[in-house]
Amino acid sequence: MLNRLAEQDRAEAEAAATARPDSRPGGGVGGPADPAPQRESRRGRAARDYRKILAIVRADGPVQVRAVGEELGLQVTVRGKLEPLRAKMTKLADRGWLHKRGDGRFTARS
Repeated sequence: MLNRLAEQDRAEAEAAATARPDSRPGGGVGGPADPAPQRESRRGRAARDYRKILAIVRADGPVQVRAVGEELGLQVTVRGKLEPLRAKMTKLADRGWLHKRGDGRFTARS
């Protein structure tokens, strides 16, 4: 399942790279005139992160944040690397996609 998600991410990145011309107004240095494409890419990246987290939790059952971090390739020995992931998983639990158990593990909602 993770391989399929990785292939999907790669395909989306390639499609975005070929579809988005590198145009800068007036040929100057800086980003595009319209910041909307950058916002869209951030939203797309966040959505992919959430999909990956959900896929891992659904596949592995009750998991700790550290186990999800390992699956995502994060440095799990550095606490600061896990806190953003913990926040995302808590957000998913608050929205009803995941269930946070009393022992700190997360499970998928039916």
